[in-house]
Amino acid sequence: MSASVSPAPQPRPQTQRPTKPRHGARTVAAVVLLVAITIWAGIGVQVDLPAIAANWRNATTNIIQLLQPDYGFFPKTIPALLETLQMAVIATVIGSALSLPLAFLASRATNPRPKLLAGVRFVMNMIRSVPDILFASILVAVVGVGALSGIMALVLFNIGIIVKLVSESLDGEDAGAQEAALAAGASWPKANRAAMLPQILPSFASQVLYTFELNIRASTVIGLVGAGGLGILIDNVRSFFRYHELSLIIVEILVLVLVLESLSAWLRKKLV
Repeated sequence: MSASVSPAPQPRPQTQRPTKPRHGARTVAAVVLLVAITIWAGIGVQVDLPAIAANWRNATTNIIQLLQPDYGFFPKTIPALLETLQMAVIATVIGSALSLPLAFLASRATNPRPKLLAGVRFVMNMIRSVPDILFASILVAVVGVGALSGIMALVLFNIGIIVKLVSESLDGEDAGAQEAALAAGASWPKANRAAMLPQILPSFASQVLYTFELNIRASTVIGLVGAGGLGILIDNVRSFFRYHELSLIIVEILVLVLVLESLSAWLRKKLV
């Protein structure tokens, strides 16, 4: 009985590694161009680095005070802190309620009327182009100093953000169910409500939570022009150079933002 002889293993063909492209010249050119643009911009705004170095010692006292928060000032910050939270909650609820239908009007996937689509997008672009603090300063002059002008400014700020993000989410969704509903005789509003709305609800909820976080930060800024919240208190403390108290307010804002960010992250995981 003859034993079977297995064939000798064939050597694997050696594959030649592709040549790594060289972009050294392009990288150097890009870096040089970026540095040149930066220098040009610095000259344009008159950046004076020697003056910063010469006057740096003037900030030493202020920095030392900022590193020593006055915790005894905390009870006086509670009303302004609560007002900031209330402003953010009200502005988020109103802004998100107004943004949802506007997002459907601003999306090509859900708005079949080109003129209406162009008009809504134009108005949304105008709203986004105006900074929130400018909205607040105008509304303070119209409505008066206080939380109401701040809430109105935050509502406009929220609409600009949420409509943009949700409308782009609608543009990227699968339109198969919507087309089936339209083919079955449904109107565009009914097809959008039945087919598109369920698809973007998780994204919409995530954008609302993100906007709520932004409202906390924005409300402290718009308060500097008299639109309520911690911003008014920050302006009063800063005007009298009470940096110990200003440091405590900064710590409170930091803690508040971190807590809300952790809560929002937890809620987003539940929505996915």
